[in-house]
Amino acid sequence: MIVLSGASASGKTEAAKMLMAKYGIRKAITTTTRSMRVNEQNGRDYFFVSKEKFNQLIAEDKFVEYTLYNGNYYGSTKDQIANDRVVVIDLEGLKSYSRLNDKRIVTFYLSTCEEIRYKRMLERGDKEEDARRRLENDRKVFADNQIPNVNFSIDSESKSIEEVADEIYKLYMDYLKANF
Repeated sequence: MIVLSGASASGKTEAAKMLMAKYGIRKAITTTTRSMRVNEQNGRDYFFVSKEKFNQLIAEDKFVEYTLYNGNYYGSTKDQIANDRVVVIDLEGLKSYSRLNDKRIVTFYLSTCEEIRYKRMLERGDKEEDARRRLENDRKVFADNQIPNVNFSIDSESKSIEEVADEIYKLYMDYLKANF
């Protein structure tokens, strides 16, 4: 399983999309208690469950990690860990995946300087104040001493998304060959 993490606009979501499109990697489906949006499909975009069901899954120790965000729970279940899957996760989630010490999980941290990430946020349509707030938050959350040991760290600053995805895929396949 490919686990991608990094600060806002480091390229992790776009790299995951490229891995799916170019290499047939499947998205690990996460679970949420939020309402389904138009054009979303249960089991494709998320597993949509009630808060009661989510709490039951917590009690049954089914999650690698979970969080409460804007009044809704989001989480990654252990049954989604499989070869040829990718998940984009925040730093706390990355720490949770790292703690599993599961050889099937290959963790990647994508790094890009603030200036480039700010530019990317504006280019994708983020409001300036939102971009600045995210950068400020990321300075704390992604401080060097907060990042857990990962299998691979990739500088996504000067590479295209396709180059980043190609590098991730090559490292992932080399890792699998060396460990299985």
